Amino acid sequence: MRCLKQTIFLLFITISTLLSAQDTTSVSLVFIGDVMGHGTQIKSAYNEQTQKYNYDGCFKYVSNIFEDADFAIANLEVTLAGPPFKGYPQFSSPDQLAIAMKDAGVNAMVTANNHCVDRRKQGLERTIDVLDSLEIPRTGTYKNEADRVKHNPMLLRKNGIKIAVINYTYGTNGIAVTKPNVVNFLDEELIVSDIKKAKELNPDKIIAFVHWGLEYQTLPNAAQQKFNQLFKDNGVDVVIGSHPHVLQPIKYEEDHFVVYSLGNFISNQRTAPRDGGVIVRLELSKVGDQTEVSDAGYYLTWVHTPTINGKKEFMVLPVTAFENEALFMDAKVHARLKEYGKEARDIYKHNVNIKEYYFDKELPGWVKK
Repeated sequence: MRCLKQTIFLLFITISTLLSAQDTTSVSLVFIGDVMGHGTQIKSAYNEQTQKYNYDGCFKYVSNIFEDADFAIANLEVTLAGPPFKGYPQFSSPDQLAIAMKDAGVNAMVTANNHCVDRRKQGLERTIDVLDSLEIPRTGTYKNEADRVKHNPMLLRKNGIKIAVINYTYGTNGIAVTKPNVVNFLDEELIVSDIKKAKELNPDKIIAFVHWGLEYQTLPNAAQQKFNQLFKDNGVDVVIGSHPHVLQPIKYEEDHFVVYSLGNFISNQRTAPRDGGVIVRLELSKVGDQTEVSDAGYYLTWVHTPTINGKKEFMVLPVTAFENEALFMDAKVHARLKEYGKEARDIYKHNVNIKEYYFDKELPGWVKK
């Protein structure tokens, strides 16, 4: 009899463990900072022989990071308005920039930022058309109110987990939004209303991707902290920031995760520390009806701009994969990559509860330290 009871007990434990495992699902996300398109980048992408643009080489060293995640979400800080292609101050990049991002593994984009109406109504609407033609989910800017209703929030679904992404910008460089176009601005009443709408869709998590702060400042300002608190008070557990073009701290405390600034992902801004950024990775795990941030880490990135055959090229490099070996970089360039790593980690001394991914050649792969 005792043996039978022990067998039943062990069977019960086994079944419970299996059921528990079945009830646990997860989804991984990486967040990518400012995707810029300065004039030098456009010139670099142009092939005089084919008379076409190609950005594939820009992302080949980080594509494995994107592809390893279920969702890779980038801030597209240019318009895809068609020719004439130009950089600062009113950006229009070739469609091939978005195509290369998609081919590298980016599968969602936010578009509300201070450059989203650089080319006015035509630029905003063509950007939307290009992303829709590439089947890249997007949110933040809209052709009209009906389009906003459809794409605000942006819903991402994977492994039984539904994520609602909302996106806002502090402004549009003083350029008015042409009706009926809509841009999500950082407005308290609008944000609270959007969060309420998002909750009615029963997502497992709401993520706010926000264009805010002051350029080139490595600490968040009072406005960023105020809006972060607004998101937190209204049930948004993850807030991702962009716009300063430099890194700002990452904090995960009291079940609230905030990245104040991801910095530049790719640009021609070369003054330290604007020449790099960070890719932040989150894992959301769902047990029963509860979904929490179960893991978090980051990859420092730096933009390498070698001159090849007389033309400046652009490559986003993961810092720790290149810190110990120069490989194709000369000594001066390699020293700058290492220096950027030190600058970034100095900024990140203010981080809370998040660690950096390092590349381990022996695996090969990424490990957190």
